[in-house]
Amino acid sequence: MKPRLPRILGLLLLGAVHALSFAPGPLPSWCLPFVQIFALAILAAMVFGSSTPRRAAAAGFCFGLADFSVGLYWLYISMHSYGGLAAPLSAAGVLLLAAGLSLYTALAAAASRWLSGRHLHGRADFRWQLLIAAVWASTWAGAEWLRGTLFTGFPWLNIGYAHVEGVLASWAPVVGVYGVAWLAAFASGAIALMARSRNGANDASAAVALAAAIIIGLAGILLSHVVWFKQHGQPMIVRLVQGAVPQSEKFDPQLMHQGIETYMRLAALPPQPGDGGPDLIVLPETVMPVFQDRIAPQVWEQWLDIARTRGADILMGIPLHKNLDGRDRYTNSAIVIDRYTPLSTLGAGALRMHYDKHHLVPFGEFVPAGFHWFIDMLQIPLGDFNRGAPRQPLFVIHGQNIAPDICYEDLFGEEIIRSVRDSELHGPGANILINISNLAWFGHSWALRQHLQIARMRALETARPMLAATNTGTTAAIAPDGSVGAALPPLRKGVLDVEVQGTTGLTPYVRWGNAPVLIWIGLLLLLGLSLRKYQPGGPQSSVTEDE
Repeated sequence: MKPRLPRILGLLLLGAVHALSFAPGPLPSWCLPFVQIFALAILAAMVFGSSTPRRAAAAGFCFGLADFSVGLYWLYISMHSYGGLAAPLSAAGVLLLAAGLSLYTALAAAASRWLSGRHLHGRADFRWQLLIAAVWASTWAGAEWLRGTLFTGFPWLNIGYAHVEGVLASWAPVVGVYGVAWLAAFASGAIALMARSRNGANDASAAVALAAAIIIGLAGILLSHVVWFKQHGQPMIVRLVQGAVPQSEKFDPQLMHQGIETYMRLAALPPQPGDGGPDLIVLPETVMPVFQDRIAPQVWEQWLDIARTRGADILMGIPLHKNLDGRDRYTNSAIVIDRYTPLSTLGAGALRMHYDKHHLVPFGEFVPAGFHWFIDMLQIPLGDFNRGAPRQPLFVIHGQNIAPDICYEDLFGEEIIRSVRDSELHGPGANILINISNLAWFGHSWALRQHLQIARMRALETARPMLAATNTGTTAAIAPDGSVGAALPPLRKGVLDVEVQGTTGLTPYVRWGNAPVLIWIGLLLLLGLSLRKYQPGGPQSSVTEDE
């Protein structure tokens, strides 16, 4: 056991370093892609050097355990500080989730070692080296896709999100985040092979794989000059409101109205001298933290007065309760009101423009079967919602088609692109994307900055401006190229008035989704499987039963 301990500790440290690459702070944003690729390259080298797939799986598990524990540490804040769960149980919850997610990294490592095992020893020409790097990339990206799909999916910390800047960022409109993950993993595999082959029999052939990774990067630089969109309609002024209402106060019956008044005051602020008034005011998720039919009419009248005074539409997050065919329906929703909205429709929740959240958060918005005992231990309000339809009517405001999504939903690029495509039932696709969130559950943690990186990836994939209105941060305006045009500091009250230009045009990723990347991954894995029986030229080490 003694020789294994340094290896385990090294893998845990490596995974923790890798977790730093998903958002700026403490590392600067420019170095995130490099940290991600080189940390994964070290893991790849250790996997390639493992004597059996079983040991490769153990290496992947240790790496993933630290990666997810450190990268998702902020879940402890939600469970302990706001959910009221005891500190040991909260820490155990984070570790158990990290262990479960680490099974995907273990699977990727074991599959890569098993498929490539016969070709990792002795002399192998450049074709084998390219195949090994491609198999590593395919197992890793395939595991990322499985993690983002199975059991409703949890794609947070997909390695593609480390590349919203850098040479791979411009690949996002072509292949999406899973394609970017494949490219990043290929680069890490090529570096690992080059390091293992240095001054050896395969140094020249391994250099070909590294050259291929460099060519991919150079192609990314060329792709950065491709414009995937064109402007649509007239620009509009949008006000993004961040009330910074602490989570401990947001649902407190004694303080709830105080939080609503904070948002009313910010929404009603006059524009700065010389600036035009907002055409649209966007408020975060559950800015009204109770169902609409429990809100006094005079409170709704105050919102209508703001819409009249500012001459603006108001988009806000609110839970809705409706009774359809004698059955109660509860949704986490976004609604739009304007100066002409009848007061009666607000209490009934029968608004012309409303959106019901489709992709719900496990444990936060729906309770998986068999886990009610766990939810009963937490103090989480509004915890069991009905789902909205996958594709819903868009909000048409000032000639722009606006697609709202709520918090966690923007993790799923394959679902966001549905709203960008034209629909036979609902008409033209979106020109602007808007995400409304409440990340106050996670304090001033990495969750805020990680979520901003995710929103930037959605803007890159769709070539649409993405606006994020959050309760505590990060509230920001993101351009179609993924750059952040303006943002409010976290945990500060304020408004961000920005000019937004809608866009049209479909990127290859919007047109085809994940299908091309998944087909590519499947073909490479089949190729790796079929070539296992062939012995590459040159001296070979013996193949164990585990291989």
